[in-house]
Amino acid sequence: MHIYSATVTTPALHLGRIESSQPATVAKAAEAGAMPPLRALPEEIVIWEILVRLPPKALLRCRTVCRAWRSITSTRDFLLAHHARQPALLLLDDCTNYEKGISDSLNIICFDHRAGVATPDQLQPVARLTAPYYHLVASCDGLLILCVEDSGFFICNPATRQYARLPLPLGHAWWLLGMYPHPSTDEYRLLLYSYRRITEDERQDACHVLALGSGHPPRHIGLPDAVTLGLDDPHVLFRGSLHWCTSDYDGECKTIGVFDTRSELFREMRTPVVASCVDLFEMDGMFGVAILDCEKIIDIWVLQDYEREIWALNRRIELPFVEIRVQCDKYDTYIRSPFYVSVMPGDGELLVLVKFADWLLLVGTDGKLVATLHRKGLDSTYFQLKQSLVSHTFFHTQENYVVNAPPFI
Repeated sequence: MHIYSATVTTPALHLGRIESSQPATVAKAAEAGAMPPLRALPEEIVIWEILVRLPPKALLRCRTVCRAWRSITSTRDFLLAHHARQPALLLLDDCTNYEKGISDSLNIICFDHRAGVATPDQLQPVARLTAPYYHLVASCDGLLILCVEDSGFFICNPATRQYARLPLPLGHAWWLLGMYPHPSTDEYRLLLYSYRRITEDERQDACHVLALGSGHPPRHIGLPDAVTLGLDDPHVLFRGSLHWCTSDYDGECKTIGVFDTRSELFREMRTPVVASCVDLFEMDGMFGVAILDCEKIIDIWVLQDYEREIWALNRRIELPFVEIRVQCDKYDTYIRSPFYVSVMPGDGELLVLVKFADWLLLVGTDGKLVATLHRKGLDSTYFQLKQSLVSHTFFHTQENYVVNAPPFI
């Protein structure tokens, strides 16, 4: 997220369905329990064209209609297809409790920016957890990694309400560099960085890979040569590699760090231009960067040739700060606050979000103001949530595993 000073005197995976098995599955389920009387529609359309598109909470309610629906919608094939059809929505940070001096819970909220969604429904609470100082550090296939200050890392699925602590050795300081599904084993893995103090003048640094559910401790893979690690930068998974922006001592980004999840090797690639404010994104099979300059202009660059690192300027966005001031003038007066700008993908389109005082504003790639949210303590993140009801066996092997129990409220 990047800051512009301003003074206002008035206020991942595509998972298809297995066509040949669906009608047979419906027929078997119909024999197991009476199907509801929907004579106008074939059962396979009801299941694979209607129920498969419902949000998780609505789908769970529909399972109570009959045994057949419960049976079909609980199969792995159906759950994978259901996950593939869920929108990838931007995750928001609800800092309301922190603003009030209360730090005992975290609200997980999605921002549904899609056309036709009514304004009150754009903010969709997904889950709420009770614990102090939660910080979201990764999101992948409906799974969230949370960091709790002085308590380590935790993984949760807000749709299935599963939660567990990640088994990391004590005596180290840990940072999460990225989360990814391993292409060969289908395991979910974490790329981690750690250091521990050996003497007053000596410390030990290393990178590790943790395979969730393997029962093994993080595997040491050494430190990369001449590659800057983005310890506090959001990561982007593209073509089986994790990418993050690297900055030098002057705060300028000249290269992009890359970690190949197959070979487990690090490398660097160059950015299209040198800049201090860079956001990385992946959208519809395209990798790009958003360069923000002090003139409040955003340049969108896309990588036309990944192997040869050939960049092309895709578009230039001029942020509508005059219109934003007019919008804020309707409600607030005498605001003196900076603008925070972030660029990220959201369900097939690029989103530009501007955080200004108690406002969160969505700007289109044409530079026009699309939506405004006026709520104290609400902020954007660099993560999306594509909800999933798919069951993961690794949860049962983790520490302090719970389902539908505290810390979920």
